[in-house]
Amino acid sequence: MQTKPTQPSPSTGSKQSPVDLAALKARQHAAWSSGDFSVVGTTLQIVGETLCEAVDLRSTQSVIDVAAGNGNATLAAARRFAAVTSTDYVPTLLEDSRKRADADRLPVSYFVADAEALPFPDESFDIALSTFGVMFCADHARAATEMLRVVKRGGRIGLANWTPDGFIGQLFKVIGRHLPPQPGTPSPSTWGTRDGLERLFGADVQIVTAERTFAFRYRSPQHWIDVFRTWYGPVHKAFAALEPEGREALQTDLLGLLASFNVARDGSLVAPSAYLEVVITKRAQAPLPSGAQARTPASD
Repeated sequence: MQTKPTQPSPSTGSKQSPVDLAALKARQHAAWSSGDFSVVGTTLQIVGETLCEAVDLRSTQSVIDVAAGNGNATLAAARRFAAVTSTDYVPTLLEDSRKRADADRLPVSYFVADAEALPFPDESFDIALSTFGVMFCADHARAATEMLRVVKRGGRIGLANWTPDGFIGQLFKVIGRHLPPQPGTPSPSTWGTRDGLERLFGADVQIVTAERTFAFRYRSPQHWIDVFRTWYGPVHKAFAALEPEGREALQTDLLGLLASFNVARDGSLVAPSAYLEVVITKRAQAPLPSGAQARTPASD
């Protein structure tokens, strides 16, 4: 585990990137709206539970889950009796989360909202959470600014972000070899490195990081491909965008990647994937992020 105050550093915001962020956002929205992330997302529930422990969540606190997906951190926080607001820009994922919360009789408020423009006033929440969500925003700097803006002074931001060298980080590199991203596209893996987080969140926070591992457990490597190809938006869209020969080549490369990470020897798949567990504390005297604007929430 590492902990130290951050130092001032250059911004890595959208001004440094020539990529069309609006177009990138539209493509990302299409990807995450395709398939059904909930099928994969529900297997990651343990990450939301451990993240709530990492931020030392209390039942008296207000929580926002940003880019919440199907609600792993949302449900984990609600199980700890916090007042939880869950947000995502894909309505169907929020509806899946709502069904899960209803099944467990957990009270949660839901809002369709973009992580880069959260519709809440400044300093609305004690805790902000995101598990493998906000890292996939188009404008990283704007998303980080928004999370800081809506958290109270002295509050905390808890993140779970895939690392560049871990299994999922390498998965996106494989996809990128077959479907290269537009030059200048910000890498989600920035959120999985301490240096990247320090650049995004600036000097008015304290960042504590710890590398954790989530194991993908499937019946076989081919079972993993079948599930991700059908339900996980980025993989689903990648296969759909390729010609038959390209799809075959992508499958071959994915099987190679799975073989390199698989620690099972019984024909099943156990693929450990490293992620960075992050707790960011907003200093009690921290100024509000410059240019931030308070907004009025609108429920879905």
